[in-house]
This record gives sequence, C-alpha cells and structure tokens, in this order.
Amino acid sequence: MQAISVQQPWAFGIARGVKAVSNQSLPTAYRGPLLIHASMRVDLKACDSPHIQAAGWDPRDPLATIGAVIAIAELTDVCSAAIRDEPCDCGPWADPGAYHWRLTSVRALPRPIVALGRPDIWEPKPTLVIEVQAMLEAEAARLVQQD
Repeated sequence: MQAISVQQPWAFGIARGVKAVSNQSLPTAYRGPLLIHASMRVDLKACDSPHIQAAGWDPRDPLATIGAVIAIAELTDVCSAAIRDEPCDCGPWADPGAYHWRLTSVRALPRPIVALGRPDIWEPKPTLVIEVQAMLEAEAARLVQQD
C-alpha cells in the first residue's frame, strides 16, 4: 500500500468521492490501494472553487482536517495526455499540464487518523496501515449489524 499527501480542500473532494483524479507533477508505475493524506497545507483560493463548493466543502467536516489520513482509494491509471498537450477525458478536476492519477473505489475513513505526510508518493508505516484496515473492518461490521 502507498499513500499520497494532498492539500485541502482537494483531499476533501477525493474523500467525498467526487474528485476522481489527483493532479500530480510526476507519473508513477504504482497501481493499487492508495491512502489519501490531507497535508498540512491548505489551498485557500480553492476553497471558493465551484467544484469544491459542489462537493459540499465545509471546514467543520472531519474530512476537512489537515495532517491526517482521511480516505483510501484505488489508483487504477495515470493519464499523461495533458503533459503532452493532448486532450483527455479525465473530467473537470483534471488540470492541464499535469499527470492525472485516476482514483476509483474511494472510501472515506469514519474518522481521520493523524499522520505525517510527505511530498510525492510514499509508503506508510505498517502501524498506520493496520490502523486503517482495522477501522475499515470495524465500519463494515457496524454496517452489517445495522442491516
């Protein structure tokens, strides 16, 4: 499992399942589970973005926290068309001139897990992975009991 740190409110958009791409300056060969870590930086201008507002941005929402893992997704593809100034179908969240890391099967965590992030893609500590997995299993069991 790998992780990526994303500025708020973009991490919020990913965690809410509406932002299906993460714009990155570098490609990656990695495919698979990807923890979404909300970095300590906030893109204040983006908080007023129509896309972010449509995603339900609320700074009081636990998914709007900073310095914590807030979701897990599957990194399924990396589109490089925009780097070559070619058209792509990555949607309205895709920035020109960036690699578009395509994210699917996004699951927000029931509560944020405080963690230190890093630039670029990084490998989370085993204890963090175990905590995320335990949290997701407990949430799945709780949902089954509700049915």
